[in-house]
Amino acid sequence: MSGGLVVLNPGGRDAEQSFADGAGKPGDAGHPPVNYHGYAACMRGRFLRDVASVPEGTAVALVLLRKRNLRAVLKAIAKLKTRGVRAWISFKESGSHQVADFLSNYDRALLFREICVAADGYLSSTPELESLYRAGGCREGFFAPTPYPVEEEAWNLGVPLEKRLGILVGTREFDVPSRNHWRAVAVAADLGRELQVPVAVINNAGRHGLRLLKAIRGENPFLHFIVGPLDYGIYLKLVASHRLVFQLDASCVPGQVAGDALLCRTPCIGGNGAVDRVAFGDTAEESIKMARRLLTDDAAWNVAVENSQNIARQRVSFSATRALLESQIKGKS
Repeated sequence: MSGGLVVLNPGGRDAEQSFADGAGKPGDAGHPPVNYHGYAACMRGRFLRDVASVPEGTAVALVLLRKRNLRAVLKAIAKLKTRGVRAWISFKESGSHQVADFLSNYDRALLFREICVAADGYLSSTPELESLYRAGGCREGFFAPTPYPVEEEAWNLGVPLEKRLGILVGTREFDVPSRNHWRAVAVAADLGRELQVPVAVINNAGRHGLRLLKAIRGENPFLHFIVGPLDYGIYLKLVASHRLVFQLDASCVPGQVAGDALLCRTPCIGGNGAVDRVAFGDTAEESIKMARRLLTDDAAWNVAVENSQNIARQRVSFSATRALLESQIKGKS
């Protein structure tokens, strides 16, 4: 794979995986080709956890930073350089609350600066983090949304509008303030009651989450709970069965919920993730008004899907991201 890219997560738990077939098909073994795995998949590269597994001829390794792997990252970067492989870095957990926690520790902050100086550059999955990488000492880098194979027919998981109904709440965490999960569930529940459409929310928090959700629901018969976590394929079918994904997430995340919605041809509004803003626009201020319209106006719904798909093909698709990554690799070779 001369001239290619791998994603390296030193000491990580995810199994090493080859994406020689690119995105493959839904249901294939291994991690789906989304989020950071998407960078490897769009380049037909590999997702690795051991620097020794990086193939000969690799041009760039995207090295992922976690709170507990920073010394391993420094060692990996040094080994990559001895082999002539350039090292780009990226936070693996890149929400604003996650990065704040990461850098709240003095020793980690010093190691982060050391890593930025040692690396050849950064690939930021959100635009908000670019200044942080540069302040840390990265000499160059760029923003690229995590890619999704929206242009591949196998990953067109949409269903006709007449088979869709109601709202799916995109967030799940009550204990992260920036997720605004409580408010998102409450707003969606109100819309469901007003328009008499079902609202579904996934509960990953067991009894504690169920108690909180019941407190919001009260006597509202339109709010329904789904026991999670869900298998990825089942989750995508759930997204595709709804007319709208609604969230009020202000965490500046890469935006996997919005990326999954793109695969399901489902509008996703209200969040400020990178994919959310690129493909669906900045909908935070008008989220409730837009939700009401998309739930009641078929023409508006069709336009929203068409527009988001067109933008995604230009900015978020595998082919668009591959072209960007290839230009960055070639331009700095």
